[in-house]
Formats: sequence, structure tokens, C-alpha cells
Amino acid sequence: MILSLLLSTFITIFIAELGDKTQLATLTMSGTSNKPLAVFLGSSAALVLASLVGALAGGSISNFVPEIILKSIASVTFFILGIRLFLSSFTSNEIDSNE
Repeated sequence: MILSLLLSTFITIFIAELGDKTQLATLTMSGTSNKPLAVFLGSSAALVLASLVGALAGGSISNFVPEIILKSIASVTFFILGIRLFLSSFTSNEIDSNE
């Protein structure tokens, strides 16, 4: 039983992460450095830690906060991050073109 849960979790997360911002960030960082192993180890450790926090806190938080509120907080957070990344891409392009 635990093996089937492990396998289904692995497949679900693996498919969800393909082409995700995490993979794109890892690809970008690896392409701009000469140390792909360090980028792999850093991104792997970050993903494992984030997954651990999510797994440990997920059940506890959902007992106190309704699902709609959690989804709303996640949506607003991703929206703010997206806007900030979008706006910072213009400022970094302006700096690159001025040099």
C-alpha cells in the first residue's frame, strides 16, 4: 500500500514539475554557470525541503484554515511573484542594453 502511494506521488509530482518554473529556473541557472552539479544539488535540496514543509504543514494548516482561503492565498502570492518577475525582466533588460 505504501509503495503505491509512493509511486503515485512520485509520478504526480514529476509530471507536475515538467516545464514548471522550478525546472525553468534550474535550466536558466545551470546555463549561466559553469557548475551544473552545484545547481542540481541546490535545486534538489530546495525542492526536497519545500516538499517536506508542505507535507508536514499541509495537514495541520488545513484543519484550521478552509481550503478556499488557502487557494486564495496561493493564487495571490503567485500573482504577486509573477508581476514582480515580469516587471524586473524589463529593468534588467534596460540595464543590459545601457552597458
